[in-house]
Amino acid sequence: MINKNRRDLAIATGSAITMAAVGLPARAATPGRKLGYAIVGLGVYGLGVIIPQFKNCQHSKLVALVSGDPVKAKRVAAEYGVPERSIYNYQNFDSIKDNPDIDIVYVCLPVSMHAEYTIRAAAAGKHVMCEKPMAVSSAECEAMIAACKKAGKKLMIGYRCHFEAYNLEAVRLARSGAIGKLRYFRSEHGFTAGNPNAWRLKKALSGGGSLMDIGIYALNAARYMTGEEPIAVYAKETTDRNDPRFREVEDMIEFQLEFPSGVIGSCMSMYSANQNHVLLVGDKGRIDMEPGTRYDGNKLWVGQDRSNPVTPPPGPGATQWAGQLDHLSLCIINNKEPIVAGEEGLRDIRIIEAVYRSAREQKRIALV
Repeated sequence: MINKNRRDLAIATGSAITMAAVGLPARAATPGRKLGYAIVGLGVYGLGVIIPQFKNCQHSKLVALVSGDPVKAKRVAAEYGVPERSIYNYQNFDSIKDNPDIDIVYVCLPVSMHAEYTIRAAAAGKHVMCEKPMAVSSAECEAMIAACKKAGKKLMIGYRCHFEAYNLEAVRLARSGAIGKLRYFRSEHGFTAGNPNAWRLKKALSGGGSLMDIGIYALNAARYMTGEEPIAVYAKETTDRNDPRFREVEDMIEFQLEFPSGVIGSCMSMYSANQNHVLLVGDKGRIDMEPGTRYDGNKLWVGQDRSNPVTPPPGPGATQWAGQLDHLSLCIINNKEPIVAGEEGLRDIRIIEAVYRSAREQKRIALV
């Protein structure tokens, strides 16, 4: 089971306190070199989002690339100052063990490849950041955790919202009693999927549809916003199988979460509509975020309606991604466990498996 108290302390208090809660300085100077990351996968996220963030990091730097496209890899390496000797492909990946510049491998690949490259990275003696969802099954998640523990290396899952200022402030407000006793949580996450041939619409590559992809934001938010672990789920799927996009994976799936305190969580994911919303309702008010988990432009209100917008204090990094990248570096430097370690990803996948089972069997599933 996850150490919920540690996770709650880390995410609930926000900004500088977030890092201090796990024994790490927030944006403080640490003696020695920046830790080196190898980015595995030069797709939309790895190349377009993560790599440009190293300029905002204080404790992390880009030192290596792993790609199946040598032309692209050389172009990116030249642009970001990565030496050609530190370009790898998927066949010679294991030789990263001989590169002392690489401390951390960041896996930005289709979900079906997460387990393999996490396990191989650990075997090569490297710490691992792995994108979410962690893997296609809880069994794979368990194998990833075991491999990193065996190698004595840290494993962190890329839950960027745990370092995002609006989410941190929403959690702080909820814990402070700003809306009284929490009674209800709601979140809808979705976007309109396009190309039927995209990897995320192929079950063998993605592990599932909208729930695995965008729905994990709603699920993880339900856990860190409430500070509780759900004890049961009930789910229903709505998918038009005549739509070529959804021949293999689900479109819409709604799921209800029951929490020990009596809080009810109502979540939905979808691939046929755009939505990004997080709502917490207490007996004295509400915390409303729309959008709540986007890359930018998030908004937050607290009170009875949307008449009281809130501007949060800065998060633990210059950006949520810089905060995330530096958090793992600082955990390694200070020998601390990440606030979103592999066990966090495992817990989400176990719940997702229960959601799929509930939708398939059309019954409430108790979580153990």
